[in-house]
Amino acid sequence: MGFVRNSQMRSGDFLEGMISDYVGGKAKVKGPKKGSNRLVTALTCLQFAFAVYATFLLYYMSPAVDLRTKPDFAWATRIARNMKQLIIPPHVLGRYQEAASLIRAEVPPITPSEVCEHEKIDFVQKKSNDVWMIKLKRELYDEVLDFQSKTIGTETLTELMAMKSKWDMRGPNRPKVTVLLNHFKRKTLCSQLDALLQQTLPFHHVWVLSFGSPNEKSLKRIVESYNDTRISFISSSYDFKYYGRFQMALQTESDLVYILDDDMIPGKKMLQILSHMAGTDKYKNSVLGSIGRILPFRQKDFTFPSYRKFKSKEAGLYLPDPAYDITVDKIVQVDFLSSSWFLSAEHVKALFIETPFTFMTGEDLHLSYQIQKYRNAGSFVLPVDPNDKETWGDSEHRLAYVSETTVIFKDIVQVRDEQWWRALTTGYITQWAAMHPQKIDALFYAHSVDEVKALAPLLEKFRSTVGKKAYIVVSGGSFCPCEDAAAALKWPKLVCKERRFKIFDLQIGLLSGTSNSEVTVLQAVYSSMKGLIKIHNPSVVITVADTDPNVKKALKMASETNANGTALVLLPRPSVSKVLWMADLRSTALPNWNRMRLSVNIITQNRVTSLTRLLKSLSDAYYIGDEIPISFNMDSKVDEATIKLVDSFEWPHGPKTLRRRIIQGGLIRAVSESWYPATDDDYGLLLEDDIEVSPYYYLWIKYALVSYHYDPQISLPELSSISLYTPRIVEVVKERPKWNPTEFFKRIHPNTPYLHQLPCSWGAVFFPKHWREFYVYMNTRFTEDAKANPVQIPKSRTNGWQASWKKFLIDMMYLRGYVSLYPNFPNQASFSTNHMEPGAHISARDNVVRHDKADFEVPLLKEDFRPLLPNLKLPPASKLPSLNLFNQPVSLKGLKAAGAKLGRDVLRCDNATEIVTVHHVTGLPQKCSKFL
Repeated sequence: MGFVRNSQMRSGDFLEGMISDYVGGKAKVKGPKKGSNRLVTALTCLQFAFAVYATFLLYYMSPAVDLRTKPDFAWATRIARNMKQLIIPPHVLGRYQEAASLIRAEVPPITPSEVCEHEKIDFVQKKSNDVWMIKLKRELYDEVLDFQSKTIGTETLTELMAMKSKWDMRGPNRPKVTVLLNHFKRKTLCSQLDALLQQTLPFHHVWVLSFGSPNEKSLKRIVESYNDTRISFISSSYDFKYYGRFQMALQTESDLVYILDDDMIPGKKMLQILSHMAGTDKYKNSVLGSIGRILPFRQKDFTFPSYRKFKSKEAGLYLPDPAYDITVDKIVQVDFLSSSWFLSAEHVKALFIETPFTFMTGEDLHLSYQIQKYRNAGSFVLPVDPNDKETWGDSEHRLAYVSETTVIFKDIVQVRDEQWWRALTTGYITQWAAMHPQKIDALFYAHSVDEVKALAPLLEKFRSTVGKKAYIVVSGGSFCPCEDAAAALKWPKLVCKERRFKIFDLQIGLLSGTSNSEVTVLQAVYSSMKGLIKIHNPSVVITVADTDPNVKKALKMASETNANGTALVLLPRPSVSKVLWMADLRSTALPNWNRMRLSVNIITQNRVTSLTRLLKSLSDAYYIGDEIPISFNMDSKVDEATIKLVDSFEWPHGPKTLRRRIIQGGLIRAVSESWYPATDDDYGLLLEDDIEVSPYYYLWIKYALVSYHYDPQISLPELSSISLYTPRIVEVVKERPKWNPTEFFKRIHPNTPYLHQLPCSWGAVFFPKHWREFYVYMNTRFTEDAKANPVQIPKSRTNGWQASWKKFLIDMMYLRGYVSLYPNFPNQASFSTNHMEPGAHISARDNVVRHDKADFEVPLLKEDFRPLLPNLKLPPASKLPSLNLFNQPVSLKGLKAAGAKLGRDVLRCDNATEIVTVHHVTGLPQKCSKFL
């Protein structure tokens, strides 16, 4: 007998009662006992079949199983269906099916066709009819493409797909790509999912994001309707705005991430094209997309316009731009991407290194800025095949164009303008910056307002000097607010808002918050300064020597990245106002600021009082952050007091070296062996212990060296040394007449420096090439008997000098036409003076020459010498007057001619046109060279 149930009874009640009767055993059912057993057996087998089915289903839904290789498990369904047909009687199955059908009637199945909505686009793509603007935009695009083709190379889509990629789209090494779709109100989700499901390269996951969307329920129903375990729905009642999708992307375990705005419907080949490019060596460190922008170019008034400025070529480009008929047929680097971003999952992290300027907008620019700044990665818009929409990243560009028009609101445009300008002024290398590299003289950096004040005099001097360019970078934030820095410089606070290069605010601290870690400051300063240096190519970066050590490290690293050469100058604060002459140096000379290495070499023996005076004057002098080694060269008869003084002397500017001879060598050896150059940039300052120096001695040496020896535009090979001393007599003439250079050169300028064939032994810097040459020369010509020396300069009293290293140097300079640079100030005020104290020559028993102290001791310069120079600066090398050994005006060629005429050099040369030239490293004579 069959089962009967009341017409009022629900299917569920009937089934529950049936199970209770047969499993609970409350009552016996009227009917054949055989039927009851069959029913229990049927239900048990059915449970087992579905348990097996569910087990396999859960296994293949596990995250550890690759969904792309997931097999079809419909076979389990078929087995269960067949088992039901075999073991369940028709009348029982029918009643069970009836119950199930009623349950399904309560929750009907969902299909995409039932829930999908589609965006209505009832307008034609906007086209401009402004012929002039079409021409301007096309010209700019062609300029950008031409520049990039010459520098980084541009490729068509066909060429890109022919490049070797590490990803194998058809083999086992296929990339895992997670796609993130961010939705709010637009009705494009179904179109996007359909497009993604048709991709020639299957995606790994699709995450549909709904943050604070009023359409959350409908979006969720759409995702559920696709019934694809690879597609997930993630929602939040809180609106994470534009950055939320990138925050979610941090969670992916995929190789690559494809983030799409809701206005992007990618062609079916898009994932394959993007993944292939991401696997190439050239573009593996890039962000790829389909729409991008090139930020504004500088205008003729040196300001930058808004990126939305109408009818302006300098406002930049939107690519592709159907309005101006611009299609991207070759890959193009842009300043930021919009609407879609394809990048490695690792690169997503860079977006959050710095706190964004605002979370309300601008995530597109911030991403490109950050990955360039911290990952050295570029942003590129892909080319398309105009005849194949399957290669397009936005198969319906009108959607994206509608999105683009949403940023025309004034407040949004203003915020985004401020954002890109801040990026550009903190080191973002835009396409304008890449195409138009700048060249400035100096870039100052101040980490505090006090540092701004300390650097202000030199900054102002650079900015007020005709032909010079200099800007200042401030740390910003809590360290040095831009407005406070402007006030310290007596600039209007408006300079911090103007889109014009003058002051750059790095916003350190304000962007990343406070931190006790040195890494934060070092990274922030380095990354920004690296970009600014690359954009502006400063000859020097200038800051104070006592700035934060981490800042110093960052500036050093950033300066060293510039292939064009940028020198980091660390100035002690007291010296800043003393080196205003830096602004008068050529831009070509400034990068060599740190090349020279001066060493102070003191010759001493037993004049401890004199040595004490010399060391005090050296310690009291102005220095500019250079390392300056100091050496003490003592003969064997040095006294105890001198040794103790030398040992206790502290020299903060560099290493200290002590040398003591075992056997007395005498003054010739003591001086000539006190220094020998290690490189062509080593310079030796030789000082006997009865010398005293001016506080400005080092500044004079530095200024002269950079001006006349380290400027590539100046050739002065005859210059062999720089004197600190100005002589008052003509010492090589027997009568030793008085000499006043201020009076002598008054027709040119009373204080002009001059070139003199006489070397100075009372404080002078000697050049490495010429000193090596002198060593070889003296070794060849040294004799104990002065009269045996073959070089006898006509009418020179130096011919009779015997125990003098200077006599051999005079001979060499005379024969080869070399000169020394001398200072010339009122009353022969100098950078060194000789106190004429008894020694090897002065008051020596065998010296018959009487020395009047007034003829040799000159006043020391105690004030800045720059105001005394002609036009407040060193004259050009071509304007320096030159004198022969006897203080007579003779040209440099005339000096060489006199030496050639004497014809007593170590090689025999033409007495009219040739002089000896030597190997610059060994100093050995090589050949005779013509000088005329």
